[in-house]
Amino acid sequence: MSPIELNKRQEEILQIVKGNGPITGEQIADRLNLTRSTLRPDLAILTMAGFLDARPRVGYFYSGKKPGQDVTDTMNNMKVKDFQSIPVVVREDGSVYDAISQMFLDDVGTLFVVDKKSYLAGVLSRKDLLRASLGSQNLAAIPVHIIMTRMPNITYCTKNESLIQAAHRLINQQIDALPVVEEQPDGFKVVGRLTKTNITRAFLSLSENHDL
Repeated sequence: MSPIELNKRQEEILQIVKGNGPITGEQIADRLNLTRSTLRPDLAILTMAGFLDARPRVGYFYSGKKPGQDVTDTMNNMKVKDFQSIPVVVREDGSVYDAISQMFLDDVGTLFVVDKKSYLAGVLSRKDLLRASLGSQNLAAIPVHIIMTRMPNITYCTKNESLIQAAHRLINQQIDALPVVEEQPDGFKVVGRLTKTNITRAFLSLSENHDL
C-alpha cells in the first residue's frame, strides 16, 4: 500500500488534534473557521488511514501511527490457529497405495504420518508418492515409513505462532504445508495443517477488513 500524501488542511487538522486531543469535529472546524460538513471527508481519510482515532461522544485522538500501520498491526496479530485447516494423517505402517488413495480422496498435497501413539512421525508429499510409484513395485506392500521424510527433518509450527513466521518457513523451505502441532511429553500431536492456500485466505481477509 503506497504512503498517503496529506493536503495542507489535513496536516493542520493533525496538528490541532496532536495539541488539543481529545477534540470534537465541531471544535476542529471552529479553529479552522470551517463547517463540520466541510471537514467530514478529511476526518474520514485521516481516521481510515490510521492517523486519528475517533470515539463517540469524546472526539478525535492522535494515534501516532504511520499510514498503513493498522494493516501491519493486524498482520502481526494473526495467529496460525485462526487460519489452519484440518490435518489429513496416515499411519506409518500403512501402505503407499493407501496413502495415494487418501491424498486423492482428501484433495491435499501433503499427508502427515503418525505413529501408534498418534504422534507426528513423518511427512509425505506428492513427490514422495510419485517417486515410489515409478517402476513395477507393489505399492500395497510398501509401508509409508520407508519413503516419508522423518523427524527431526520436518518443519512444523504451533497454533499460537505468528502467521507471518509460519509463512516464512513455508517459503524458505519451499514446501506446500506445515503440520500444526502441540508438544506432548513423548512427541508432537498433530492438530492442524497450514498451507499456502491458508496464507492466501489470510491475505484476502486483510483486503476485506482494511479496504486495500
